[in-house]
Amino acid sequence: MRIDVLTLFPDMIDLPLRSSMIGRARERGVIDLRVHNIRDYATDKHHVVDDIPFGGGSGMVMMAGPLYNAIKAIDPDDRSKKILTDASGQKFDQVMAKKLMTDTWLLIICGHYKGIDERLKQLFPMLEVSIGDYVLTGGEIPALVLIDAIGRLVPGVIKEISSAENDSYFDGLLGYPEYTQPRIFQGLSVPEVIVSGDHEKIRRWRLARALQKTLARRPDLLNDRELDEEEKYLLSMEDEGAESN
Repeated sequence: MRIDVLTLFPDMIDLPLRSSMIGRARERGVIDLRVHNIRDYATDKHHVVDDIPFGGGSGMVMMAGPLYNAIKAIDPDDRSKKILTDASGQKFDQVMAKKLMTDTWLLIICGHYKGIDERLKQLFPMLEVSIGDYVLTGGEIPALVLIDAIGRLVPGVIKEISSAENDSYFDGLLGYPEYTQPRIFQGLSVPEVIVSGDHEKIRRWRLARALQKTLARRPDLLNDRELDEEEKYLLSMEDEGAESN
């Protein structure tokens, strides 16, 4: 997968993504990440990229010219999926991450100030994306969130894709509890079902716990989920681990 990022602060994108699994994926060529400074595409000697809004009002607006020049230089044939990080965009979630993972080329524009000149959205179809109902100082942190969430789903980034498939939100549920050594810690034992060796019981226990956690913490995630008979049964249990005791 190729990902180009247009930003006013390249180090905010490039440096964090040289670490961890995304950094290793870059080194192996699994993800081709290219970071571009929008100011490099301004045509005046001071590399100005913003100006006051027509019609008055406070704040500044990112000018159309530098961004247009950057997009055309990077993607002259308009083959990339263009994404704008914007507080008023669609809320980013795991479903969107999985969809965007299927694109071979993403071009992410980091919004700033009061936003970008609206005419750019007419010239280039863009998916406007928000990572939450709050406002940040710029679009770099949202861009990092997108790259990390999408990038880890790209084949070859995570050694075992089943690990990602068991994450919270991957199948629309929050994650189940996880345990590791030692079996007993500070007087607390790992649930017997987890160490039973019975894979079917473990699967059902984990599903039950995921359903119960989702109902308690994020019931909205269940609103659009069509539960099968097993899920309805496990969700209705007062003690989701009772059948395994």
